Amino acid sequence: MAWWWIALGALLALAAGLLGRRLADAAAARRAWRRLGAAAEPARVDPDALAALAEPARRFFAWSLADRGEAPTAAEIRMAGELTLGAGERARHLPMTGYQILAVPHGFVWICRAGSAGLRIAGSDGLAEGTGWTRFWLLGLLPVVRAQGARDMARSAAGRAVAEAVFWTPGALLPGPTVTWTGVDADTARAHVHMGGHVHELDLAVAADGAPVSVTLRRWSRENAERTWRLQPFGGTVDATMRVDGVGVAARITGGNGFGTDAYAPFYRAGVTRLRFPSPDTGGAASSRPSPDARGR
Repeated sequence: MAWWWIALGALLALAAGLLGRRLADAAAARRAWRRLGAAAEPARVDPDALAALAEPARRFFAWSLADRGEAPTAAEIRMAGELTLGAGERARHLPMTGYQILAVPHGFVWICRAGSAGLRIAGSDGLAEGTGWTRFWLLGLLPVVRAQGARDMARSAAGRAVAEAVFWTPGALLPGPTVTWTGVDADTARAHVHMGGHVHELDLAVAADGAPVSVTLRRWSRENAERTWRLQPFGGTVDATMRVDGVGVAARITGGNGFGTDAYAPFYRAGVTRLRFPSPDTGGAASSRPSPDARGR
């Protein structure tokens, strides 16, 4: 009988340790969120600099930041949609809700809950102060993945942040010392964005009115059969748009690895349910309420 008590004590100690680690992960994500919100500074819109851009980029900023003297560079987004785990016949499509702060060039925090019944995962992806991480838990207690790093993971996370800036914080991509734009064709512009010690090159396709259609970039990733870090196609489409405080943003997106190639299989579908632009005086609080003028396009 003594062995049963010993085994039970060991299991309880293990569960307590895992619970403590999960709570520490959640607390770390909240701290990073607050730091990113406090770092948000609006960018000045320079009409002369925009006039000198390639026509597709000029069209995009005219649509997204029409008649603004300043533009927000950070956003808090609430979203709902679907995550796909696996591929082919083994793919699992999980309902998802997410909460994100995006603040290029400082980073982002994405807090996600996905799944139902016996397959529930929750955790966060993020990049803050030069460190990228992925921390997800099954059923709130079992670690699925807990990884972080200041090199490969940070570089990969920065690529995601730059791509999503097109969707939700176009002010962060205004031309300047860390962002340059060139033309590709009549409807595509290419941005070179310096972030985290690397240059992230993305192609933005726009509609006739300047609304974003798709984003493509080569992202540092190990989502391949060899599990080797390398540059790979990544991106997504803007399926609907809206305006918040006069800024044009994505309302619905679809994305994944291999975008623009035959290997593309979208794993991320999300619709924005709330969006606001934080500023240093609001502190980027995770409990923020939606902007009252957010609406469908």
